[in-house]
Amino acid sequence: EDPFFRYFFGDQLPDLPENIEGYGSGFIVTKDGFIVTNEHVIHNADEIKVNFNEMEKTIPAEVIWYDYNLDLAVIKVDVEKTLQPIPLGDSRNIRPGDWAIAIGNPFGFEHTVTTGVISALGRPIQIPTSGGQVRTYKNLIQTDAAINPGNSGGPLLNMNGEVIGINTAVSSQGQGIGFAIPVNEVKDVVNDLKTTGEIIRPWLGVSVGQISPEVQEYFELENTKGAIILDVFPDSPADEAGLKTYDIIKEIDQEIVENPDDVVQKINEKNIDERILIRVLRDG
Repeated sequence: EDPFFRYFFGDQLPDLPENIEGYGSGFIVTKDGFIVTNEHVIHNADEIKVNFNEMEKTIPAEVIWYDYNLDLAVIKVDVEKTLQPIPLGDSRNIRPGDWAIAIGNPFGFEHTVTTGVISALGRPIQIPTSGGQVRTYKNLIQTDAAINPGNSGGPLLNMNGEVIGINTAVSSQGQGIGFAIPVNEVKDVVNDLKTTGEIIRPWLGVSVGQISPEVQEYFELENTKGAIILDVFPDSPADEAGLKTYDIIKEIDQEIVENPDDVVQKINEKNIDERILIRVLRDG
């Protein structure tokens, strides 16, 4: 009913549905119903339902853990039967030329299987999101196994039936160019679920970004080393310590921070409740 759109489109606007549905894929990692998928599959969802091949009805699911930057999520379903988890492989052992199998629901065609090879490793790509943000992937598996919308979150398997990646993206410019997140990036989370039933990770509570030449010029920095804080989450350790948006993180425990990846790595190496020393630049 916005008059701006009515001015340009008159009464030609289509009737938009009240509920917008999306779909994706996932794979079971524990017998009691933990499922791995992409974060963008469940991003901002009001309701999540899971369809199993051998069950007639859909099962409601809740989000247990997600990481926007990794584009990974774990959801949980409660079912009366014991589920069969899929074995996880080691993505460090794959090589270009290895066979790969992708399973998912491309365009809603459930349980589709495609095959191909590992085309390349360590691919960095950036994907704009509908919210105006950009997801940056630093270390993707490239495969020519057909991956399409709806495959996201499904498993990429080796010839032993082990998960080596999480199908995530497809190139819109060409055919036979799909990407998957290495499974090792989610294995620690899965191991936590299996051993403790919960996910415990050291957390700083900030979103950090790269210092581009434009950022360097604007803040009059000597170089592009470090990481700029883009957001501080309320009630987080960073918030309680007094970190602010646009602080430039230069060191953590007297170790130089070269880029945002350094921040993530250095925090992940810490223990829960460990105190750390952060050196920042603020207002010059």
